[in-house]
Amino acid sequence: TESPRVLQGCVDIYGGWVDRFGIDGSRIDTARHVNPEFWQGFSKAMIERAKARGIPNFHIFGEVANEGDVGDLALHTRVHQLPSVLDFGFRAAVQHTVAGEKGPDVLAAMFDRDALYEGGAATALQLPTFISNHDHGRFSTDVRKAFPKASDAEVLARVKLGHAMLLLLRGVPTIYAGDEQGFVGDGNDQDAREDMFASKVAVYNDNRLLGTSKTTAVANFDTAHPLYAEIAKLAAARKANAALSRGRQVTRAYDEKPGLFAVSRFDPQTGAEMLVAFNTSGKTIIRQVEVEVGSSTFTPVVGQCAAAATAPGSVTVTLPPFGYVACAVTGGVK
Repeated sequence: TESPRVLQGCVDIYGGWVDRFGIDGSRIDTARHVNPEFWQGFSKAMIERAKARGIPNFHIFGEVANEGDVGDLALHTRVHQLPSVLDFGFRAAVQHTVAGEKGPDVLAAMFDRDALYEGGAATALQLPTFISNHDHGRFSTDVRKAFPKASDAEVLARVKLGHAMLLLLRGVPTIYAGDEQGFVGDGNDQDAREDMFASKVAVYNDNRLLGTSKTTAVANFDTAHPLYAEIAKLAAARKANAALSRGRQVTRAYDEKPGLFAVSRFDPQTGAEMLVAFNTSGKTIIRQVEVEVGSSTFTPVVGQCAAAATAPGSVTVTLPPFGYVACAVTGGVK
């Protein structure tokens, strides 16, 4: 990859796919193991090739696997000049707070480091976020391992909460196939690659799934599964509200032990505010949360919201254990 001929050859191969088939993005596997100069040349050439083909938003993101070191991730957008990277920092923060016992201050600290990426918060909006994948394993497995005595109802509630963070917070959510069917693997890597069609793999078929009495020995494409239904609801809310898909994010409140995490997101065109809040604890939370001073009325998008502000710049948020809300705001523009 240090050779200019290799660089040009790869550009020609990948560029040929763009020219012939109109592909509009590339996931770069094991990006950290290639010299920076290669990515500096490759990324620029591919984006230019795509623009020439009429694809203005060609998306390149690199797999820079780590345990959540945001500085390391950001390095690859600054030095290696990859336009984006898989957000391992997000995965680790959600695991620590929802499939773990740390406070949501971990989430706040992770988002504070968005400024480290080349392009800052604008680049962070384009980071593919995830909580499960084919290498790390499933988020449901993380929850079961962290809370072995938890009831299935609590595990399901925590897994729903993790997906709510994935779909309502900044970034490009990436959902791992089978998570929406309640798959719970035995571990990471090959132990998390269960088939959604009827499997004949014994170490998959003995798994105890979540939210269903099925096993992986039968086909699992159930649109009535509680996780499928919840993810579909969250995805629809995200699609219908630009603040949730592309909006700038501002942290409003966080606890230093399991509890409240709240942010505001702002519509990129109108500036309208959307308040999003999560409860990572097993107890009901009733709290005042900061909003824009002009924010006056609140309409539920996900969950239940107070109808009006309690005072200028403050609204009451009520969250059940492991609950979450997204509230569209009237009057709050920033």
